[in-house]
Parts: sequence; structure tokens; C-alpha cells
Amino acid sequence: MSLVRSIATVSGFTLLSRLLGFARDILIAAMLGAGGMADAFFVAFKFPNLFRRLFGEGAFSVAFIPLLAGDIEKRGLEEARDFAANALSILIVLTGFLVAIIEIIMPWAMLVFAPGFSENPEKFTLAVELSRITFPYLAFISAVALMSGILNTLHRYAAAAAAPVVLNIFMIGALLALTPVTQTPSHALAWGVLFAGVGQFVWLVIACKRAGFAIRWQLPRIDDKVKLLGKRMVPGMIGVGVYQLNLLIDTMLASMVSDGAVSWLYYADRVHQLPLGVIGIAIGTAMLPTLSRQLQGKDPSVAMYSQNRGIEIALLLTMPAAIALAVMGIPIINVLFQRGAFSATETSATGMALTIFACGLPASVLVKVLAPGFFAREDTKTPIRIGIICMILNIGMIVVLMPLFGHLGIATATAVSSWINAISLGTILRKRNHLTFDDRLKRRVPRIILSSAVMGLALWAAITFFWNAGYDAILRAAIMAGIVITGMVVYALIAQLSGATSFSELKSTLKRGNPA
Repeated sequence: MSLVRSIATVSGFTLLSRLLGFARDILIAAMLGAGGMADAFFVAFKFPNLFRRLFGEGAFSVAFIPLLAGDIEKRGLEEARDFAANALSILIVLTGFLVAIIEIIMPWAMLVFAPGFSENPEKFTLAVELSRITFPYLAFISAVALMSGILNTLHRYAAAAAAPVVLNIFMIGALLALTPVTQTPSHALAWGVLFAGVGQFVWLVIACKRAGFAIRWQLPRIDDKVKLLGKRMVPGMIGVGVYQLNLLIDTMLASMVSDGAVSWLYYADRVHQLPLGVIGIAIGTAMLPTLSRQLQGKDPSVAMYSQNRGIEIALLLTMPAAIALAVMGIPIINVLFQRGAFSATETSATGMALTIFACGLPASVLVKVLAPGFFAREDTKTPIRIGIICMILNIGMIVVLMPLFGHLGIATATAVSSWINAISLGTILRKRNHLTFDDRLKRRVPRIILSSAVMGLALWAAITFFWNAGYDAILRAAIMAGIVITGMVVYALIAQLSGATSFSELKSTLKRGNPA
């Protein structure tokens, strides 16, 4: 399967998941607003996800996938299946133990995770209650991350990419069905998160079995392969931990800004995460197993071509998305969330944060594209060093900017540190001769930027002349849809005319067997 086809598969399901996620967040905004109850749930939702990214999708995946790819290419499926089963058993034991410990010390953990909540006992108590409901999600979703890595290594991307759809379906269903019988809507959402973990786990177990890679539970054993996995996980955990610590610090500091700041940043980030997920995570998901298997093969130079195409596709799709979000930040938030408990004040605060997040979007996507260049070569230490530097810079910028700009200072620090991260990764790959920009990439990047800028001017003009926040909700949504479609058409035409891309070329690369 071609790299572009793999990216398209992941992107398609990710887009579906994010659209369902928007529907979920629209319901949350209408029923919870952006006050104390919403803040408490978002902290409870972030808490298990922080550890999930650390143990499951983070360090474990970047260490596990190259080893699994090596087994498949050199030692066969049977040995790869045995390694995967043992790794899954160990992962379940470790995350189960962690869940038990955190459940016991949750009140003390919350003092670290959201210290600002301690000033409001009711809000603090609610956050602890919700976190105790959601935290077991960690054990299930970590196993899901491992099984997703298996399927991705086998180039079966659809089922793993569809797993987040299950999460959003469960959360929407819980919000609608359980709210009448739970203490608050936030309690209903928390139970929805836990049930979703079980649902995703079952979904991936079935998918692995259908792929001919059924995994049976076995008693964990510490063999040489597991020791190697653990050895490679340690630097990965530090690297991913640096990023997660950044998120933790952002949440901690946002909890001290004002009531609602955590929610403003959450809603803005949710919109920002749409292109980041559909483009960046999708490319990164496809790149790691692709590069790992190409570098294990007879012609590693193919990996260089794949890296160039990954960067090209990332910029082709991300630059216009970033400019669009920056130009239309407040109107987008107005259409998506301003209803019920979500007022114009929340729209303004969230929209301005979205505009700032958008400025760092291309960098965030490039990090997802460039990092597999290290991980596939079994180098997890270099991204760690870069991540630590970026974390220190991020904290320093927050300390300086937050007293002046509140939650917008946090968003600004995040955007700037993302650019420093991306530039550093790309520079080091080039110095090691692991990344050489080919003529096609050099020719197209300036044209992508030009096409995006022209589209941005068209969007700005359309917003200026046609947008009015005073219109009723249906008319505002219709106008926004028209503006977005217009922007897409303008960008597509300019990109085609300028040579930033070729529609016929993109179509051909979606066919099986094309390495692009």
C-alpha cells in the first residue's frame, strides 16, 4: 500500500472521529458550558490520557513498532505474534498496577494536576470523583495502542484509525442517555469514557483476529526481547514525558488564571486538533511503520523519498488549514459552540486562543512527520534532548507571558515551542544525512505558501463582508459553510495553477503499489 494511500485511510477515519468529536463537544458546551463543571471533567479526561500517551501511544509504540517490524521482516509472523502477546501481557499488568495506585491517591494527585482547584472545594471534589471514574480507561486504551501498532505495522490502518470513533460514539451516547440518571452531566461523560475504553479494546481484539494476528493472553515473561523493549522505552518515556509534562504544566497554570481558562484552552485546542489529527497524526501513524520496514529492507534510500513526500503532504494540507483557523478563529468558535451555557464571552476568549494555536499548527504537524525519522532508526534519545529544551523554553515563556496575557500567553508559548521543536528535528536529520530535500519538495513548498496566503486573503475578505455574529444560528452556520467552501476552492485552484500540487498526480498515488 502506498504511503499516500495509507495516510488517506488514517485521515479519513480520523476526520470522521474529529467530526463526531465536534458533535460531542458541541453537546458538552451546551450542557456544561465553560465553567467549573466543565473544567473538572476536562481535567478528569486529560488525567488518564496523559498516562495513556506516556505508556501506550508514546514510549511503548515508538519502541515496540520498530522491533515488531524487524520480527515480521526477518523472523516471521509466528515469532512476531509471540513477542506481541508477551508485550501486551506486561503492558496490562503495569497499567493495571498504576491504575490501582492512582485510584487510592487521587486527591493528592489532583493537588498536583490542578492545584488551582483547591481554592474551590466543590470543584476539587468533583474533579476527584470524575477522575476516579475515568482513570481505569488507561489500562484499556494502552492495550488498544499496542494492538493499533500491530495493525499499522501490518499496513492495516482502518480498524486502528476507527477506534477513536468508538470513543466519541460512547461519549455522545452517555451524555444523552445517562445524564437523566447521574448526578451531573459530567458524571455521565466520565462513565462514557470508561465504557468507551472497553468498547475500543473489544474492537481492536476483533480486528487483530481478522488480520490473522490474534493475540492470546499469557503469563508475562521477561526475556531478552522484552528487556530490549524496556531499554528502548526508557528514553522514549522521557521524551514523551517531556511533552506530556508540558501539557500538565499548561493545565496547572491555566487552573490558576481564572474560572473557565482550562475550558477555553480545551475548546480551542479541540478545533486545533482537527487538522493536527487528520493530517499530522495520520502522517505520523503511517510514517513510523513505513520507514521502519523500508529501513529494514534492501533499499533504505526509499525511506528518504517517503520522508520528503510526508513533509510535502503535511505542508500542502496544513498551511491552508493554519491560515484559515488564524483568520476565522472567533467566527468558527461562534458557530461551533456559542449556544446554551456557552456565551459570547467564552467565544471571544476561546477564539483568540484558537488563532494563536493556529500559528503553531504547521510546526506541530511537522514534528509528527519528522520524529519517525529518528524512531524508525531506533534513536529515541535525540528527540528527548530537543523536547527537554523546548519544555524549558515553554515554561519560561509561560511564566513571562501569562501574567501579561492570561490564557493567551499559554497558547503563545505552546505555538513558539512547537516551531523550535520542528526546526530542531529537521536540522539534526539533515546534518546526519537522514533527510535531504529533493527538487520536488524545494520547488513546491514556496508555491504551497503562496497558495495558502492567497486563500487567507480571500477568507479575510469574505469574513469582513459577509460575517455578522448577530445573525441567527442557522444563517451563521450557512455563511460559515459557504466561506469555508470558497476558501477550499480558491486554494485548490491556486495550488493547481501555481504547481504546488497536481490533482492527477495525487489521484495516481492513491493506487496500490505506488510508493509515493
